[in-house]
Parts: sequence; structure tokens; C-alpha cells
Amino acid sequence: MYQKMNKLPTSQRGMTLISWIVVIAFLLFQGIMAMNILPVYLTDASVKSVLKGLESDPTLSDANSAKIREVIMKRLKINNVYDFKKDYITIRKARQGYRVTVEYEPRGKLIGSLDFIVTFKHEATVASNS
Repeated sequence: MYQKMNKLPTSQRGMTLISWIVVIAFLLFQGIMAMNILPVYLTDASVKSVLKGLESDPTLSDANSAKIREVIMKRLKINNVYDFKKDYITIRKARQGYRVTVEYEPRGKLIGSLDFIVTFKHEATVASNS
């Protein structure tokens, strides 16, 4: 009887069921967060590409601020960004053209009553002939 009690396992191999449940729950939580936040960053990538395209567009060299705003909104719609407001765009006259600033805060739900707010701010310079 004494010899049977003395034979304890020397090392554990693998993870226990509870460890697997904890790991899977953590991965599911991370996946749900990614599914809710990733579209916000994809939209921001489209906004950045539109602003980058403004800097190298020679057709905007004689445009005014209203025309620049209109071009930005059209290009965003082409990139499937429909929930973007004109109020997010600020256009100021600069030395060599116009300074375009896009600043916005998308908000959304994560899980239950947990929300997120992400702040983005991008700037571009549109060269002008005048």
C-alpha cells in the first residue's frame, strides 16, 4: 500500500480542460473585438488613400475649397465609404495651395454595453496655381 501512494506523476504533459477553455474564451473575445473594430480601420485606410491621391492630382491645381471637398466625397463613395460627413473635412488656404484636414471619431459597440471610440486625424496639401 505504501508503494502505491508513492507513485505520483513526475510531470504534467499538455493542457488541462480548464486551460483549454480559458484559452478558447480569450481567443473568442479577441476575435469578436477584431470583427467590430477592423471595419473602422479599413475605412480609415480608404480615407488616407484618398488624401494621398489629392496631393498628387494635377487636376486640382486650380480648384477652390468647395471643389476639393466635392472630389473627396466622390472618391470616398467610390471606395465604399458612405457614412462620412462633410463636417469632418476642414480646408484652409495655405501658401502653396490648400491644407486639407480630415478629423473624425468613429464609435461603435464591442460587446454588450461596452463601446469603443477611435480618433483619426489626417492632413494633406493640395498644390495650387494661384
